[in-house]
Amino acid sequence: MDENVTQLLRKYQQGNAQAEERLWDAVYDELRTLASHRMRRERSDHTLSTTALVHECYLKLIDQTQVQWESRLHFYAMASRIMRNILVDYARRRTAQKRGGGAPHFNLENVQLSDSEETAHLFIALDAALSQLAEMDERMAKVVEYRFFGGMTEKEIAELLDVSARTVRRDWRKAKGWLARALDEDS
Repeated sequence: MDENVTQLLRKYQQGNAQAEERLWDAVYDELRTLASHRMRRERSDHTLSTTALVHECYLKLIDQTQVQWESRLHFYAMASRIMRNILVDYARRRTAQKRGGGAPHFNLENVQLSDSEETAHLFIALDAALSQLAEMDERMAKVVEYRFFGGMTEKEIAELLDVSARTVRRDWRKAKGWLARALDEDS
């Protein structure tokens, strides 16, 4: 399947209209799994559904004209980033409508928030902290993005970043500590 998705991506970018439909069929289930992983951490009455997140993400993915797709993992890494952006943008829109509250304290491993305003603040604060982390250590920020927003395994992230799984594990540990401190200071 890895080769199939990569080939379909390249054919689509070359203008093959049939490749888009086959690509959708090939990636839909995995995108849905990624979105479902993300939405499990959202409150149950979230107005953005898993299906809507998948569809919006896919539309943004296939609209990437400047990206040269390297592999299936590259595609899903980009999907992780896009899902992050969609959820953060959604959170910003929600908090723009409401006032009050700061960023909540949370455990990056097990975010389970029920209040919508609290969740919105969390994603905005996390996005800002991740941007700061990326300025200091881009690889660590990518590890968080791929693992937290994309639900990727250490092995998948290691392959994508061309490092060992041990390095990914170490980066994950360091990034969690850094983010916890940054978010505690922000709140």
